Amino acid sequence: MIKEQITYNDFEKVDIRIGTVISVKKNEKARKPSLVIEVDFGSELGIKQSSAQITHYYNEENLKGKQVIAVCNFPEKNIAGIVSQVLVLGAIDADGKVTLVHPSQKAENGLPIA
Repeated sequence: MIKEQITYNDFEKVDIRIGTVISVKKNEKARKPSLVIEVDFGSELGIKQSSAQITHYYNEENLKGKQVIAVCNFPEKNIAGIVSQVLVLGAIDADGKVTLVHPSQKAENGLPIA
């Protein structure tokens, strides 16, 4: 299903940035398997936390050090006792499995996506 069209001005309101995952742990209180990740977005935004249902393909070994792309200007949300500060972006298949979106080249933490 294609979503409603937005204007470029709508898109400009979304703060999407590149960051590097610096820590990963299981969110033990979540109803669905989830990971709590800390992402370094550079000196301007600093380190932000997110709880994400990404356990089909990702774990501490293959996620730590990986660069990800996230929406950084949503309000904080409490997810199973974890304050989620950013929304890490990924493609979701029909079975609910998430494949994270990431840059094809290493990039500076905090760079905005345009």
